[in-house]
Amino acid sequence: MLARNWRWGTSLVFHLFTARAFQPSSSIMAHRHIPAFFRASKIFPSALTTAMPVSTTSTTDGVSTISTNSENPLLKSWSDQPFNLPPFKSIEPSHFQPALDAAMEAHLTDLEAIASSSSNDFDSILGAYDRAGSLYSKVGSVYGNYISSLNTPDMQAVQTKMAPILSRHRSKCYNIPGLFEKIEQMHDVKDDMLEKGEWNAEQARLAERVYIGFVRMGANLDEEKKKEYADIQAELATLQTNFMQNVLKDEESWEMVITSEDMEGCPNDLVSSARQAAIDRNHDGPDDHVITLGRSLVEPFLTYSSRRDLRKKAFDAWTSRGELSEERDNLSIATKILRLRKRQANLMNKLTFAEYQTEVFFLDECMNKSTSLAIFEDTMAGSPENVMKLLTDVWARAKDAADREREMLEAFLTKKGETLDGGFQPWDWRYYAEQVRQASYNFDESELKPYLSLNAVTNAVFDVSNKLYGLKYVKRDDVEAYHPDVNVYEVRRNKADADEDELVALFLHDNYARPHKSSGAWMSEYRSQKKNLAQGADDIEAIPIVSNNNNFAKGSGSTLLSFDDGVTLFHEMGHGHHGMLSDATFRTLASTSVLRDFVELPSQLMEHWLSEPVVLKEHAKHYQTGEPVPDDLLQRLKAAQLFNEGFATVEYTACALFDMAVHSLSEYDDDFDISKFEKEYLEEQGMPQGIVMRHRPAHFAHLFASSGYAAGYYVYQWAQVLDNDVYAAFEETGDVFDPETAERCRRLIYASGNTAPPQELFKSFRGRDPDISFLLKNRGLV
Repeated sequence: MLARNWRWGTSLVFHLFTARAFQPSSSIMAHRHIPAFFRASKIFPSALTTAMPVSTTSTTDGVSTISTNSENPLLKSWSDQPFNLPPFKSIEPSHFQPALDAAMEAHLTDLEAIASSSSNDFDSILGAYDRAGSLYSKVGSVYGNYISSLNTPDMQAVQTKMAPILSRHRSKCYNIPGLFEKIEQMHDVKDDMLEKGEWNAEQARLAERVYIGFVRMGANLDEEKKKEYADIQAELATLQTNFMQNVLKDEESWEMVITSEDMEGCPNDLVSSARQAAIDRNHDGPDDHVITLGRSLVEPFLTYSSRRDLRKKAFDAWTSRGELSEERDNLSIATKILRLRKRQANLMNKLTFAEYQTEVFFLDECMNKSTSLAIFEDTMAGSPENVMKLLTDVWARAKDAADREREMLEAFLTKKGETLDGGFQPWDWRYYAEQVRQASYNFDESELKPYLSLNAVTNAVFDVSNKLYGLKYVKRDDVEAYHPDVNVYEVRRNKADADEDELVALFLHDNYARPHKSSGAWMSEYRSQKKNLAQGADDIEAIPIVSNNNNFAKGSGSTLLSFDDGVTLFHEMGHGHHGMLSDATFRTLASTSVLRDFVELPSQLMEHWLSEPVVLKEHAKHYQTGEPVPDDLLQRLKAAQLFNEGFATVEYTACALFDMAVHSLSEYDDDFDISKFEKEYLEEQGMPQGIVMRHRPAHFAHLFASSGYAAGYYVYQWAQVLDNDVYAAFEETGDVFDPETAERCRRLIYASGNTAPPQELFKSFRGRDPDISFLLKNRGLV
């Protein structure tokens, strides 16, 4: 395996709205696997303040119908659209609030019908619950995607207005009189029904997961505490939205305008991208170039620019996102969020939020009863202690490696006779690491980029997808998406025991950075795979619509990717596979709706194939000449594969340690200072000189833009243990495309969703529990 530049926590899987979004935040569905850094709110348009007239009627299968005289495209039938895709060209921001208001009412009608039903069989309760909220899922999925990918000022205003309203709706869904009692009845009989053969394993799993969702959302609390819990959730929704919008505003407003002379040392493609950024931002100087805080511009600039003063300026701004303006004080917002989460945990009889997020729950803790009735797990880790055991093991090894790397960099400076004013600083590390890599391994990544055009890497990931899982991508230029840069594909797969193929998914590929789009990379869905369709529903509704979002700097000609960018594209396709290959009956259990420390396994596993020589030799071709990448360049890439790995691991692991530490506090005093805590904690942990956390508190969106990754950022490293072990199974066959291994991987890792506990799925695939040795070996930490 060749070099892998690890994408610690830059990717987020995003499913903000589906009916599954009313599961607790422990589910990946509830926390939008996002890097959605949304903007400051504007004056809310008066047209959005009044909901449209709507009436709903519940059907016998638990899905309400809606009648309205509105011409709102979000509420009309989409059957006239290709594949029932959203009517993108007709949608305006003003459509969302009235559509969401109508959808929320319809969703509550669905749930109330279940609660009041005289039938107590599986389909009348759990089957109907899984189908409930179909309109809300439909409207909300478009809304959730727009506030990430097309978050214009008008959309930001809608988002700011709707955040607490949607949170209140979610709380209502768990507190409908009589509904929890129905769910509890199903949970209480699941083992007996499974043993009798009247339910299958997936039905029993649904009963368990839905019940856990209700318990974690406070369904067992008394009425006073339920109200407080709902109040906390609504306030968190507002604060988290403000946090996201503040980061996005900083990212969009800050820029460093320079000239071509100021870009000394930078490769031509970076100079071209900076020039394009200047044009996009309306700088009309003939030699204007712009460095923004988008990772695809600022990180290469820190790597190649010989101007130390400009590197410092860019680095300081990049690491201070969320606190660049006194008007956008994300540090105080983060502190308020921490206090609210602590109270949330206390309501569930947990001392800290870290315990609430990771520990095994005894049901008496949630029910205020004196006798334990049962336990349930909502993570693979099971406790903060198990998380810390993994993190501290890796941390000690990574620190040693990073210290050795810094010594190499300092020795390089001494050999060149250079001295740095103030000593070696964080804005120096990437630059001198690149210099040492070129000197020690004769490897310059700018040499590789011409062979990694966006087209070439996209073709590579499609080909790997086909060879492993039989997926074929048919581009549909005739189908419009929400932006001209977005490509739409039919995803097809051969039928079993047949010569013809069938449609298995729709795929939207949104690769370029642009204004009003969140930074980072993420996967989302407009529609999730399912078989439990409402009576009379179009069969196309069972077919998922999956979206991958990246933020590559668009070139003036061909867009050239770094190897790291290529890994990101492969990573997101791994999440995409999780949605496209899903084969669950119930959408509650489908796709990426898995335990949060399993969700990164499918994505990180996919990264490995880009490093394979057989893939690079076939697809890495020069964007101008078409010549394949030279063998000696691949050999140099392989030789440099573990260089600077200590730095990358420390950058990430420091974030994960900080996350667990700050959420493990049992009190946040009035004078609590999160920046001071960050500084003192990292000093205690022996943070190597010259490195800072990859995500500092004021822009740590995984922690403070939602609750899903709070006390859960460790999941990337947890999944690294799993993905390195799973990939070793392919390597052990001698063929990384081994059909039998790929089929087991498809069935157990990608298709199963949450239909079975992840520990069981992994063990079924590997025949044993995970082994950390593969991770340590591949990262050079042994």
